[in-house]
Amino acid sequence: MTPRIINAATVSGKPRASVGGSSRRMDFATLGRAPMQLTLGRRRITSRDLQVVEAAEELLSEEVPEPDGVAQNVSLLRGFNATIPSADKSRARRRQTRNVDTPRLGLKRLGMGARGMLGDEEDHEGESVASEEDMVMIGNTVGRGRKSKAKRRGRESLSAGKTFGKEELVRQTQEIERDKENIHVRRALMNNEIAEITHKIETLDAMRAKLEQDLLKLQEDELELDDELEGVRERLELETSRTRGAHADHAIQSSRRRKGPTFLPSEHDELPPGVAFMTLESHTTPITALDFSEPYGTLVTASQEDSQPRVWDLLTGEEIGRLRGHQGTVKCMQVEEQVCVTGSEDGTVRLWDLRRVDEDEDWEGETFSLSDVAEEDESHDGGESHTNGIRSASSQPSSVAEREGPCVRLLEGHTKTVSALYFEDECLVTGASDKTMRQWDLNTGQCVMTMDILWAISHPPASAPGSALPNHLFTGAAAAAGSFAVPMPPYADGSWDMYQDFVGAVQFWGYALVSGSGDGAVRMWDMRTGQPHRTLLGHTAPVSCLQFDELHVVSGSLDKSIRIWDLRTGGIFETLKYDHAVTALQFDTRKIVAATGENGVKIYNRTSMQHSSLLTNGHTKPVERLRYMDRYLVSGARDSTVKVWAL
Repeated sequence: MTPRIINAATVSGKPRASVGGSSRRMDFATLGRAPMQLTLGRRRITSRDLQVVEAAEELLSEEVPEPDGVAQNVSLLRGFNATIPSADKSRARRRQTRNVDTPRLGLKRLGMGARGMLGDEEDHEGESVASEEDMVMIGNTVGRGRKSKAKRRGRESLSAGKTFGKEELVRQTQEIERDKENIHVRRALMNNEIAEITHKIETLDAMRAKLEQDLLKLQEDELELDDELEGVRERLELETSRTRGAHADHAIQSSRRRKGPTFLPSEHDELPPGVAFMTLESHTTPITALDFSEPYGTLVTASQEDSQPRVWDLLTGEEIGRLRGHQGTVKCMQVEEQVCVTGSEDGTVRLWDLRRVDEDEDWEGETFSLSDVAEEDESHDGGESHTNGIRSASSQPSSVAEREGPCVRLLEGHTKTVSALYFEDECLVTGASDKTMRQWDLNTGQCVMTMDILWAISHPPASAPGSALPNHLFTGAAAAAGSFAVPMPPYADGSWDMYQDFVGAVQFWGYALVSGSGDGAVRMWDMRTGQPHRTLLGHTAPVSCLQFDELHVVSGSLDKSIRIWDLRTGGIFETLKYDHAVTALQFDTRKIVAATGENGVKIYNRTSMQHSSLLTNGHTKPVERLRYMDRYLVSGARDSTVKVWAL
């Protein structure tokens, strides 16, 4: 088939084209630049082709960028000529020109013989073959009519008799230079192709990375939906139980295990993520404890040299009142709905009704009995005797005590600072620097069990060989009367403190209790017997915080690490390293949020395994305490401020 071409021509001063050899002329100015398609057999001609035809002369005169030296200022046409097969014709011509007439050497036969291959003998009638010594015998006659012996001499060069004229040598010089230019042009084209392929690979890699990120996002969305579904089912079960028994006791489930969904104001979605949108400034010393009931609900905070925790309205950011009663710094607290439990350096635990905070001045200095509280609640709840889930037992004696604000119960038993606590339903577990943990019945206010950590250290579980712990991690912990104190690693700003909380954290679920202590161990206890049954070893400094769910325990330590433990095997699932001590953490299926001795709140994405920090409008000194619920986070720092963040 004859190829169809487009010929450029100039008619009446305007470029025109002849398509497929047709006599019909087309004016490019008339065609314009609008997309068009002309079908010529199987070839589809577009307006882009017509643009190329118009610009043919300009394109042919364009220079191809080349390195200095050979192949400079090569036109597009020259570059095309360098890549076609005919570019090597000059080299073939030169080789043919340099060929010399010579007797048949039998090189093919010699080559085959060198490879051990046999070939048919070739006939060399009338031809002379080179000898093994690469010499030829040349006869010479000396004198008149006399033959002389043949003499040996070195064979002359085969090309000695081959001569070229000046024009041919000049031509060959030009051809060689042109061939070198061709090589440079081809090299440039190949380098350009390599660069283009590299760029395509980079583009594909970027597309792949984007798709992988989208897959991770889908995985996070699926986990979020799982949490939301579980939360909806929990609410459904609660509503079902309320429907079946309208007077059933309202048990308070810990919000630390509640997975959502959280009901947030519509304006919350308009907040820029990762920005502290509210700052609470009332404390004058570093924050030691905080907790809140729900997003935009009630927040309680405590600071280092202040025995009166502040109560805040998170909707307005205003201070509602203070919890008066403790004689020392509050080191730990938990808020669930309108109930708050606090533990202090004075060794006591107090139970507060946050609905009565505004009645603080009216109650101060008066006396009350627990039966009075029960009677008040009966008047509000149809005769049911409970205080928002914490019932006052009818058998409780009407002991009279001094009422200080909204405090409805005082728990005494620990001999030193209460540094950790956790409660759910009517059960409370506390940990203190007297190296014991106590289980309390919030109905009666009585301690029902004491768990001795020193005894657990000296009697490791038989099922955990090698779980004896080194004593160099703390001073005086081996003696019950000894005090516990270790220097903390310096914070990011260079400041440091003495760490004295022997029990850093406690949490239970059903009968399973997990504790983190000053000997660096994470212990699992059976609350029915008060005995430890597993010790998780790995931290090399006191454990300051922890949390666990159905599959994992996540613990933070002064050894600058967070360890994720697999409850099924007891081994370490993952370890996160930081530059400073970890003082607080919280996690869910998607992320781990932690205070790690820096001004920013650290967030670890468990799906993508990426680290990030909350810094915008944040703290000016290291963060020490935090608590989040869904996409709402509150943090407290050594700068004495409390920040509220949108995640």
